[in-house]
Amino acid sequence: MSVKVFNSKEVQELLKAAANLGNDNGNARTKQITHRLLSDLFKAIDDLDMTPDEIWAGVTYFNKLGQDGEAALLAAGLGLEKYLDIRMDAADREADIHGGTPRTIEGPLYVAGAPVLKGVSRIDIDSDEDAGPLVIRGIVTGPDDKPVVNAVVECWHANSKGFYSHFDPTGAQSDFNLRGGVKTDADGKYEFRTLMPVGYGCPPHGATQQLLNALARHGNRPAHVHFFVTSENKRKLTTQINIEGDPLIWDDFAYATREELVPHVVEKTGGIGLGLKADAYKEIVFNIELTELVEGEDNQIVPRPRVSVTA
Repeated sequence: MSVKVFNSKEVQELLKAAANLGNDNGNARTKQITHRLLSDLFKAIDDLDMTPDEIWAGVTYFNKLGQDGEAALLAAGLGLEKYLDIRMDAADREADIHGGTPRTIEGPLYVAGAPVLKGVSRIDIDSDEDAGPLVIRGIVTGPDDKPVVNAVVECWHANSKGFYSHFDPTGAQSDFNLRGGVKTDADGKYEFRTLMPVGYGCPPHGATQQLLNALARHGNRPAHVHFFVTSENKRKLTTQINIEGDPLIWDDFAYATREELVPHVVEKTGGIGLGLKADAYKEIVFNIELTELVEGEDNQIVPRPRVSVTA
């Protein structure tokens, strides 16, 4: 049924009616976005000659996506979250903002409410015989290279099974296992004592992997650690580091890898003295540079639904 009806008066009037453009009530921005997205969809149906069964398969898919709670996961897997980062990078260049630790995607698995300690935090609440000890430490500075005192560094990552606390389908992890926050000390230093994470894959029977299978794509991520870094007088940083040596570093289904965010992993001893589970441990030094506010405002705050739990 190779017909073209998008430009017809009937379809154009339908689009205006669906977005209620002829009514002054409602939210003007919502109407604008709805009209544009519907227009793009209708035109794509024309251009690609989509059939009714394909359209209803798509509707059914979005129902499953919602039931599985995977919309944010799919946003990462289809590059939408990476695209937002590309736009923010471009906006920084346009505003002549340079330097700073590179941003990268937040992902869908942050949980607010983790305890925030001063200087050092041990976050491996649960034992994990398959994960060795890891120390992540560094200094938070501003663009002037001076330490940022009382910056809050939050981190979260998966266990050796590739599961995050609060999202672990096995129910095996304690609240806030492998999650925590640290306020930097007078020298801008922070430190997390934790366990080495592994990468994870999308739920194999979930909606995200269903679409990736149709695209002949995998749904796996390399081992990584997420960070939020906030300060009263600097812009918020959302970033993550990949664990050096992971074979998927440059094949991340969520497109989060950046060359500057693959720090070296160093073999160390003396872990027992630090309270770690073994004397031999791995260390990552990840120094963080924040950027200045823009006209007194933090334009990096992204309001989005996030899980919140009281510690």
